[in-house]
Amino acid sequence: MTDNSFFEEHKEQSVVKSIIVAKYFNVWSNVIINTQKRYPRRSQKIAYIDLFAGPGRYKDGTQSTPLKIITNAIGKRDLRERLIAIFNDKNEKNSKDLEKTIKEIPKIETLKYEPKVHNQEVGEKIVNMFERMNLVPTLFFIDPWGYKGLSLRLVNSVLKNWGCDAIFFFNYNRINMGINNEAVKEHMQALFGEKQATLLKNKLMEKNSCQRELIIIEELCQALKAYGSRYVLPFRFKNDKGNRTSHHLIFVSKHFRGYEIMKDIMARESTSDTQNVPSFEYNPADFLPQQTLLFQLSRPLDDLKKDLLETFKGQKLITMQNIYERHNVDKPYIKKNYKDVLRELYDEGSIEAIGPKGKPPKKGTFGDKIKVTFPD
Repeated sequence: MTDNSFFEEHKEQSVVKSIIVAKYFNVWSNVIINTQKRYPRRSQKIAYIDLFAGPGRYKDGTQSTPLKIITNAIGKRDLRERLIAIFNDKNEKNSKDLEKTIKEIPKIETLKYEPKVHNQEVGEKIVNMFERMNLVPTLFFIDPWGYKGLSLRLVNSVLKNWGCDAIFFFNYNRINMGINNEAVKEHMQALFGEKQATLLKNKLMEKNSCQRELIIIEELCQALKAYGSRYVLPFRFKNDKGNRTSHHLIFVSKHFRGYEIMKDIMARESTSDTQNVPSFEYNPADFLPQQTLLFQLSRPLDDLKKDLLETFKGQKLITMQNIYERHNVDKPYIKKNYKDVLRELYDEGSIEAIGPKGKPPKKGTFGDKIKVTFPD
């Protein structure tokens, strides 16, 4: 079934999703290009691939992700010379509209490689093609309306080569309903793995809605990691009333640097935080003038302080950067949180700290190279 209602409205959630992808592409492409310049024998191309690209604009005329990516590339000389943009949509009208819209972008002719738009259904044939290919550094965006075409093999097929990251749309509502639906059993197995899909179905029995969501997202993240993609980062979107999860945006990378970049972007796009710890969530209800008791009682930085003292107990002369890299994966904290907490621990005398030149940390700061000694 083709459902174009996604593009008929210009919803704030869709804008945020597009912003996250476009921002990551911007920073990611800079990192990749700078590396390519240092190693000229490597391929000097980068790619952006979107297999469910849509018509290019929402019904109100606002640019969707493909146009933002191309417009960004046109404005940067290095990107103009390197970018290979490949778009696909199985809806023939969408693909034709996108192709027409791309040709109308000002200065589109300045791109060295003309963007390509295809009209194919995403399935076994495309997965097999990607599995056989050696890809240039690629940002891969998968944004299906439901779950058809989305699989672990598809995500893994583009993550095998250097510099390749993936971002995909995870329609939680449809997948939550599909797990117990025998008619879509094949799709659930493609997404979670055959054995894992069965185990997941059993785990969800008699669980409430909050428990189901946590279990489903955790199983998805673990399934992605089992394929060798170590860093997985979900960002949740709530519905307009803020009382139910609609979908997640899932980021997958083999490299900590990519994980760190995306974590910072998602943190900035979060609609709320507690003690400066971001929610990694877009919730329209967060804009309402209210604060729940649960929010008031939550003290995540206090939890981080206790966890650091326990995790690094007795360890000596560990840099702030090393503490951050070793501890933050799969946790909601960003780099600033670690600096703030370590500064507090130092000020209250709970840890020892020394700078690169043997001097104590400057007041109110805690640099990456500060070495920390934790008590036994």
